[in-house]
Amino acid sequence: MGQKLKIAGWVTVGALAGALTTVQLQATARGALAPLPLEELQQLAAVFGMVKSDYVEPVDDKKLISEAISGMVASLDPHSQYFDKKSFKEFREGTSGKFVGVGIEITMEDGLVKVVSPIEGSPAFRAGLKTNDLITKIDDTAVKGLSINDAVKRMRGEPNTKVQLTILRREENRTFTVTITREEIKTQSVKSKVVEPGYGWLRISQFQERTVDDVARKLEDMAKADPKMKGLVLDLRNDPGGLLDAAVAISAMFLPEGVTVVSTNGQLEESKFVYKASPQFYQRRGGPDLVKQLTQATGGLYKTLPIVVLVNEGSASASEIVAGALQDHKRATIMGSQTFGKGSVQTVRPLGPDTGIKLTTARYYTPSGKTIQARGIVPDVMVDETEEGNLFSALRTREADLTKHLSNGNGTDKAATEAEKASEKVAEQQREQEREKARLRLEEENRKNPGGRLLPEFGSDKDFQLRQALNQLKNQPVLVSKTLTERKEEKKDN
Repeated sequence: MGQKLKIAGWVTVGALAGALTTVQLQATARGALAPLPLEELQQLAAVFGMVKSDYVEPVDDKKLISEAISGMVASLDPHSQYFDKKSFKEFREGTSGKFVGVGIEITMEDGLVKVVSPIEGSPAFRAGLKTNDLITKIDDTAVKGLSINDAVKRMRGEPNTKVQLTILRREENRTFTVTITREEIKTQSVKSKVVEPGYGWLRISQFQERTVDDVARKLEDMAKADPKMKGLVLDLRNDPGGLLDAAVAISAMFLPEGVTVVSTNGQLEESKFVYKASPQFYQRRGGPDLVKQLTQATGGLYKTLPIVVLVNEGSASASEIVAGALQDHKRATIMGSQTFGKGSVQTVRPLGPDTGIKLTTARYYTPSGKTIQARGIVPDVMVDETEEGNLFSALRTREADLTKHLSNGNGTDKAATEAEKASEKVAEQQREQEREKARLRLEEENRKNPGGRLLPEFGSDKDFQLRQALNQLKNQPVLVSKTLTERKEEKKDN
């Protein structure tokens, strides 16, 4: 019996090795990929065969291959990802601005699902989920051991169905369950209002397919409501990013036509590209030039209007592109705290009609050539999140904190010297002390006001950073942070 299993296993190995050789020939013929390493592929085929023949119970071929692809891609960096049929559909839904689920942006930490941010107005937001909450169970399934794809699949479903999440809130030292009814999440990515005569506030919470339309409409409405506008606050705090063409279009609304917005650089020739504030770089095929329409409708108001851009550790990717472009062209003053630092480009490559991979293919650079990756945008004016200081910002994760994060390409991926290691160790100890202080402060605030909002709502009259942005626009004194400093990317050990 054992001999039969071995024979069956090696037959499988031979079939897989043959298939892989075919793949290599195809790849070499295309000329786009380097020859595949046959010895390592033979090892992969051998492991595949052993699992098929020796594992305690039968395993589906497609599942093994799918998981192998998923593991290979996930090992590269935190943003590369394999999409099976369901997750590919959900990814497309996410960029369209609507999907069925609970309404949270997530990442993985220590094998658990970590809430990056609940989407405003979503079932998760209404249920009281908070940034940094850890999801340990989804219904009766432990999250430990699940991939982020599997976790997302289990939280999504049909409208009006329920899902039970077990939450670990470490700062409160408690675990609790919450039952959430799934619904179609229509993310409202743009909000605006005239905060006081002459000054507008425009908030973008994510760059989606309809974001450019919504921004153009709201900017035009504000100009009509207050024709004597003196300044605009563009609020990109906690904006995780989204579509590149949307970021380019929104930058173009405030910049002179034709100037550079962002450049990219990677291995492929097509990854070496410069995006400019011109229609061919942002206009959807067959769609109107919304930037031109806005400029004409407002008499070019937003090309010259003084602007302050608010950012924080949660501002990532597309929001960093906009902030970096306006900063480099001196069209806006950037205020707040250093951004997340996701300066990498992900390209979605289909593997068939309904599967694909999201692969990191390039790095982003601001118009002056500065990298965003693992560094972020450093504000012109550092401002605390509240009048009492940065109460909880130390608890927020940045790109440089993520395991396997891509280096910024400026040589910091070289092995650190002993002095640099010692310096970084001290810096990390200081950050850990700050995190501990923030955790203790958060626990105390939660005891005083259980379940209450710990930070003022963005755009409210209690929004400290918004008040400082308005002071900047009015040339009035700004309460600059005395503690915030630029955080550089850590060097890595090879």
